[in-house]
Amino acid sequence: MAADGVFGDPRRGHPVAAFGTVAARVERLLYRDDHASGIAHAALVGGGAVLLGAGVERLGRRGPVTQVATTALATWMVLGGASLAGEGTAIGAELDAGDIAAARRRLPNLCGREPARLDQLGLSRAAVESVAENTSDAVVAPLVWGAVAGVPGLLGYRAVNTLDAMIGHRSPRYRRFGWAAARLDDLANLVPARLTALLTTVCAPVVGGSASGAWRAWRRDASAHPSPNAGQVEAAFAGALEIRLGGRIRYPHGVEDRPVLGDGRTPDAGHVTRAVELSRLVGAVSCVLAAALAVLVGRRSRR
Repeated sequence: MAADGVFGDPRRGHPVAAFGTVAARVERLLYRDDHASGIAHAALVGGGAVLLGAGVERLGRRGPVTQVATTALATWMVLGGASLAGEGTAIGAELDAGDIAAARRRLPNLCGREPARLDQLGLSRAAVESVAENTSDAVVAPLVWGAVAGVPGLLGYRAVNTLDAMIGHRSPRYRRFGWAAARLDDLANLVPARLTALLTTVCAPVVGGSASGAWRAWRRDASAHPSPNAGQVEAAFAGALEIRLGGRIRYPHGVEDRPVLGDGRTPDAGHVTRAVELSRLVGAVSCVLAAALAVLVGRRSRR
């Protein structure tokens, strides 16, 4: 995680991008507009990532230095906390400066929404929601899976999450083919999303937020969200920052009307910056917890 904070994502040849290329090629071979083909695609591509991780894990067992190096490299490859914070901070600065055009150009780096019709408040809401959701997807969840399942958990989780981003949406092409990828991602994030919401509640006062507001919004509003996991984190962030999230969202494949999360004001540029601060803090605490969990799992496995 320190490497991610210092170096960020590789500028060229990112392994996740390479995985996406492979997944797209396999999709071209297997695609049919049905569930069975989607299940085969997710099993082949996701299972391949787990097997690769198992091979790397076995290589690492040759010695403690090799094990540390391979685990650290795999963790750095799958984490996205630095990129998330960087993009969120940049959008917050652009919105604060009134540069709506620049913020619209940058928003696709955070999420797949259609930015052309969004004003300053709409862009702020989209940025906060994306920072919240990706705090779980890009930071907490990989750390949890790495702690309990080592390198296979790291690579397997990133494969599932990437597939969901690629084909797990409800467009006409992927409504059936992407079903398996979306359900796998839901399953993989059940625990991490709730842990992220809990850590958001605990950490909220450090960034001037409300722990009680986070807890109340999380418990009251999360279940109304169409995603069983994104709603957990977005509701907690809304309550922590004392803002309202949700409402109408435009994607390239259509429009979704989301329930309102939280009961504060509509977020602005300042809330984007505070969301990034909260995300960084939640990520740091989750790293400490994941390290402790990895030690505990390692001790039990040696008994």
